[in-house]
Amino acid sequence: MTTHNYLIIGGTGKTGRKVVNNLKELGLNVKVGSRNASPKFDWQDSNTWSEALENIDKVYITFQPDLAVPGALQAIENLSKLAKEKGVKKLVILSGKGETEAEACEQVVMNSGIDYTIVRASWFNQNFSESFFLDPILSGQVNLPCPEAKVPYVDTSDIADVVTEALLHDEHNGKIYEITGPRLLTFEEVISEIAKVTNRDIQFNPINLEQYIGFLKDNDVPADYVWLIDYLFSNVLTNPNNSVVSHDVEKVLKRKAKDFSDYVTETAATGVWNVN
Repeated sequence: MTTHNYLIIGGTGKTGRKVVNNLKELGLNVKVGSRNASPKFDWQDSNTWSEALENIDKVYITFQPDLAVPGALQAIENLSKLAKEKGVKKLVILSGKGETEAEACEQVVMNSGIDYTIVRASWFNQNFSESFFLDPILSGQVNLPCPEAKVPYVDTSDIADVVTEALLHDEHNGKIYEITGPRLLTFEEVISEIAKVTNRDIQFNPINLEQYIGFLKDNDVPADYVWLIDYLFSNVLTNPNNSVVSHDVEKVLKRKAKDFSDYVTETAATGVWNVN
């Protein structure tokens, strides 16, 4: 078996750290791509990219905060070109389901001249335990727009396992996988499940998008994240494709995707939603 060297960009993030763990458990050579790694990889400093890509065969690409943000397309173009020059043999990129701008970045990877796999993911389960929905859950008051939106939330462990398979096996070359959970949920249903398992009173209150953006600004959320959240709620959640359950997790992994209820049970046991 040929031994490859892997670079996991975003190797300390929600999906990246799990991909790193998967590959290390297999005894493979893994380099973490992050600002705190040595050598470091920093999306904001392209001078760090070359050393990070040295002697690398396969790369997992996650872009922070999202492929939809201004500047992402140029960064992916520059990285793909450099990866080609460095002799990288395979790119796997994490993309967003229903994001037009992300699909432009996908095209760059697909036209890079390097083998690739596109992993388009729905919204993460972990957004409710590791990201911007956690604080409202802890407060007991979750105020969000788009109450009618139904999302097939996907677990980051499923994404990481699909990415790992794509990195390891050539049968996934040239494929686009849409990764979702097994069922659709509204925000109110999500909050209800979390409240039930944690035995807490957590209220969901629908508000309009203008109110939500105003709330974020009032709480000094960085401008680029406000822009991104505005985009996600106004463009992505309203995209009909985002209310479609796919079975690509099952296709790739030969098992069913993790259900949101299982995620809630596992996560509640960690105490992350407990209020002291």
